[in-house]
Amino acid sequence: MAEFFDVADELVRRSGVVVERRKGAAHPRYPEVVYPLDYGHVPATTGGDGAEVDVFVGTAGGGVCGALVTADPGKGDVEVKLLVGCSPAEAAEAERFLRETLRLGVRRVTFE
Repeated sequence: MAEFFDVADELVRRSGVVVERRKGAAHPRYPEVVYPLDYGHVPATTGGDGAEVDVFVGTAGGGVCGALVTADPGKGDVEVKLLVGCSPAEAAEAERFLRETLRLGVRRVTFE
């Protein structure tokens, strides 16, 4: 498992992160959906949906500390969303957001 996080962390270090939605921002098409953390993507990567790899960015600092694997029956896809610099509480909040607000199947994987 450590190898996955080492490689993911290298991708983030090399490409950086583009924050598209700041913590507290509403989704542009769904105003009732408010993001609990900064949310964006890693440029020059490709995720499960063909778009760039998604990230939640916390306030703890540091690199990739976990990932959320999501299954979306509506879109028929499975994706990995990286957790970058998230405290345990922030990682739990991102997971809760995906599960309860967006109604996705979610499994959290953390580097320990």
